[in-house]
Amino acid sequence: MILVIYLVLINIAAFVIYGVDKRKAGRHERRISERCLIIFAAVGGAAGALLGMVVFHHKTRKRKFYITVPVLFALLIAFCSFCLYQNYHIVVTEYTYEAPGYEGPEYTIVQVSDLHNGLFGSGQKRLLSLIEEQSPDLIVVTGDAVDSTFTCYSFAEDFFEGAVKIAPVYYITGNHEAWLGGEKYDSYLKDITGLGVIFADGQKYALDGIEIIGTLNESCEGVPLFDEKDGTLKILLAHDPARYEEYEATGADIVFTGHVHGGQIIIPGKGGLVSPDFSFFPDLYEGEHRFGDLTMYISRGLGNSVLPVRINNYPELVVVTIKGD
Repeated sequence: MILVIYLVLINIAAFVIYGVDKRKAGRHERRISERCLIIFAAVGGAAGALLGMVVFHHKTRKRKFYITVPVLFALLIAFCSFCLYQNYHIVVTEYTYEAPGYEGPEYTIVQVSDLHNGLFGSGQKRLLSLIEEQSPDLIVVTGDAVDSTFTCYSFAEDFFEGAVKIAPVYYITGNHEAWLGGEKYDSYLKDITGLGVIFADGQKYALDGIEIIGTLNESCEGVPLFDEKDGTLKILLAHDPARYEEYEATGADIVFTGHVHGGQIIIPGKGGLVSPDFSFFPDLYEGEHRFGDLTMYISRGLGNSVLPVRINNYPELVVVTIKGD
């Protein structure tokens, strides 16, 4: 969204300054430098610059402009197409968890994380269709469904409204929900729980063969304890994978986390580039990890964090199938 806002503003600005320069030329006033006009096109405003050339009949006979600006426009289109594909091509990553001594039914769990109020088709149709294709028994949402930098959470609400029609939805909040604060936070939770979303922050739920507990304010402090029942699978919903020692101490068998966005840019041989707290090359940024008896699944999430574009890091749905041994 930040990238979209920037491109809209820079192209409006480019169009305006081409018009202003044309007007100055007609009045024999001091002109905007050609270097400045080219720079506006080069930093993402090529569409506005080209439109300005056509609408105002400005610089259309100058080689520097009638070649450079269309080339920059073509590069802008290629860049935008690349960014859109990287940001919105959702992939599904599947895992199988074989639980020793587990006596419950087989479950397919779809994890959604870090939507950040992103839009994946009208009414979230593309995202919801892909979730439905997995035939989930449960959908777990591990925080940051909203983005605190935007005042409107309608895209997140559209997702929840569709998701509850597919399977039961268990949801915990992340840091961005906490940053909403006050009445905005209360109104948001009231709206989504009214849709049928199960709000799991600090709560425990018993299903057939499994227990689900959600962290509270991203912490395990003050949350209910897992029952020491043989044959029952213990699932913890959390947000930040860096707190795995805290999660392991709960006695959970599985923890679902997100938060790191896959490091935004995945560099082959090095891993994810940067975490939301500006830690470079974090060890835990995606995938399945084991710590003693705990298995942690880290989703790369759907939305963006510190950078406006993903590279080599497509938005991800995690699907875990739970089976007995």
